Amino acid sequence: MNDVHWKKPHAEAERRCIVTRETESKSGLVRFVVGPDNQVIPDVLEKLPGRGMWVTASRSAIDEAVSKGLFARAAKGPASAGPELANQVEAILARRVVDMLSMGRKAGRAVAGLEKVKTWLMDDKAAVLLQASDGSERGKTALRPPDGPETLIDCLTSSELGMAFGRDTVIHAAMTKDGITNRVLFDATRLAGLRSE
Repeated sequence: MNDVHWKKPHAEAERRCIVTRETESKSGLVRFVVGPDNQVIPDVLEKLPGRGMWVTASRSAIDEAVSKGLFARAAKGPASAGPELANQVEAILARRVVDMLSMGRKAGRAVAGLEKVKTWLMDDKAAVLLQASDGSERGKTALRPPDGPETLIDCLTSSELGMAFGRDTVIHAAMTKDGITNRVLFDATRLAGLRSE
């Protein structure tokens, strides 16, 4: 298997959070920009034009940025954000992780189901283990992430995992090493930050 595109998420650039003032990896931050109408827009793909404002991927940090007017201060101009901003970011990230996982499934880079996942883990084919946040604790202990905790995604519900695989629910899934997996890990890390509070 060609592993040229596989890289661990911690090998990325760092940015400073406008709330904590601490510098951290981009996988732990969300970029925002101010749109033409002075509304603060989440830039999950990090491609929108404009001055980027980075906030730690947590509900409390985003809420603090909104309540204290930190976006306007960072933008050095008008910047309006409502109290629903953290919910908006969470929904965008969840949708993105599910969509990317679905792409991985269609490309043959992801499987679901306990036995298939076990086989991929035993054959060293799995680079990432996904387990539903609402799955049973006993079921979750049956499988170990292939490369330690940083290769476990457990912030999606069984119905969200199910959407990615065209089923009602999925408890266990795995992905191989490739660029799609990198993106899933990157976005899932941020989603986990928003859902951990």
